[in-house]
Amino acid sequence: MLDHRIADWDNAYANGANIAGSDRWPAAWAEPAQAFRDAMSAQGRARLDIAYGDGPRNRFDLFLPDVAPRGLVVFIHGGYWMETDKSLWSHLAGGGVGTGFAVAMPSYTQCPDIRIAGIVSEIGAAIGKAAAMVEGPLMLTGHSAGGHLASRMVTTSTPLAADVSRRIRHVVSISGLHDLRPLMRTEMNTVLKIDEHEALTESPALLRPMDGVRITCWAGGGERSEFLRQNALLANIWTGLGAVTSAVVEPDRHHYDVVDGLADPAHALTRTLISE
Repeated sequence: MLDHRIADWDNAYANGANIAGSDRWPAAWAEPAQAFRDAMSAQGRARLDIAYGDGPRNRFDLFLPDVAPRGLVVFIHGGYWMETDKSLWSHLAGGGVGTGFAVAMPSYTQCPDIRIAGIVSEIGAAIGKAAAMVEGPLMLTGHSAGGHLASRMVTTSTPLAADVSRRIRHVVSISGLHDLRPLMRTEMNTVLKIDEHEALTESPALLRPMDGVRITCWAGGGERSEFLRQNALLANIWTGLGAVTSAVVEPDRHHYDVVDGLADPAHALTRTLISE
């Protein structure tokens, strides 16, 4: 009988150490992100560092299409709730603005200066502020920890106001972390400080989806097995709770390049996100 128990939890959630050429990142994001911001700013289609709270990282960038927006996409960055910021991901707004959507990209306070529950509240505030600026349907997406935050927004304990929640048409959680309990066994939890209570109250897979939720869980075929399991997990559980779900594994993608499709209006990831 095979034993599938995980012996090394740090390795199970270590991406860079298990991806060939991982030293390309974050530079592989930084340069196209800066070029995109510069181009959009030159066209008068970028509003940068909009405040949504009092903290120094409580800011989001808003990128606008060249026509009246069809609605709003919000992209939430990852980094295990303790790394990166909005500046590395700007180019991923290309798919959304190219299909007529405004795209908001927030930063947020990071652990250990805040708990994950506090980040959830901050993202709720960011979405609320952006939604007040752009009318129409709302699509949420995020990568890794950002996938957790995006899916957390459509649970019954969401921090979003009811009028904002009603506008959400689709959520795409990319390589999302939907059950926080395994992360309690990793070394990074010395920074995250997830305890049993927080794991139970902030894990989307352990919460109920709001009525009418539609969510796609998207991962790369070259992801760590734990990310593939977490991807399938939420879609499986929420199907049983009445949500409309799907789980997609994109071939030949790993944890770092699985988000690239969001930069392309014609890519399946973008088309899936904006579908109603």
